[in-house]
Amino acid sequence: MNIEHLKLFVRIASTANISLAGRELNISPAVASAHIGKLEETLGVRLIHRTTRKVSLTDDGKLFLPHAQEVLDSIETAQTAVGSGAQTPQGTLRVTAPASFGRMHLIPAIPVFLERYPKLNIDFRFSDSILDMVEGGFDVAIRDAELKDSNLHAKKLADDKRIIVAAKSYIDKYGAPETPSDLKNHKIVNLTGLEVWDFKGAHGVTSVKTPNYLRMDNGEAVRDACIQGCGITLTATWCSYPQLESGELVQILQDYPLATDCALWAVYPSNRLLAPKVRAFIDFLAERFSGTPYWDEKLSGLVV
Repeated sequence: MNIEHLKLFVRIASTANISLAGRELNISPAVASAHIGKLEETLGVRLIHRTTRKVSLTDDGKLFLPHAQEVLDSIETAQTAVGSGAQTPQGTLRVTAPASFGRMHLIPAIPVFLERYPKLNIDFRFSDSILDMVEGGFDVAIRDAELKDSNLHAKKLADDKRIIVAAKSYIDKYGAPETPSDLKNHKIVNLTGLEVWDFKGAHGVTSVKTPNYLRMDNGEAVRDACIQGCGITLTATWCSYPQLESGELVQILQDYPLATDCALWAVYPSNRLLAPKVRAFIDFLAERFSGTPYWDEKLSGLVV
């Protein structure tokens, strides 16, 4: 089985475009189409649906994809395990991460990482939607949700502390809620999917379904709307620490901490052989965010 054909198939699965996948591997659309035809002939199954508008994987293609990726990962690991490549991760590292976390915390760290590993390049996909690692062809995913897929491994990077905040202008105009139940009488700016807030109390956990005055699908947009006095929001300290530090936002309902046990995780396929580029990136992030992350250190004494 031709390794270049496998590489092409994996890139087609990620891009949903034969011509684009071919260009990434420096081959023409005609040659790319011929390579996929040869791979399908070798396997005796059709791997992709071709139409004039799009390309998608067949059921057999979806079944074959993780095995193709595992073969490529194993070959890359074997190649870099010998000779000068042993200490030098190389190639393209494909990473997906939440949009706000990626922009605020990964991008500032990348120059240091790439200087350390100059033979690597990175393909980022920043999205607040959870993208499928296998279908997307990703090596690593940064997530702030519990890992549910048994085919993946996860390494904890840092705690993901959540608090309730408002702008001083909002509090001056509308006052601050004294208990979680008071939230129903306030304007709430929600991140899509986080409309129910769970609070710890003396008698257990209280769940509050907050009214959607504003709802957005991006954490930074939610934070910025809150800064403008649009309402109260639930935020991660990693997202809002500069505004809490400056006083643009203040923590409220301090006596009612959120009943969340969130963390930031580096998630990766559970292959027996972990590619050096993946191990290098995960180790780098673990080193950068180890202990009390820098954003929470800056808020010491400001939030509880």
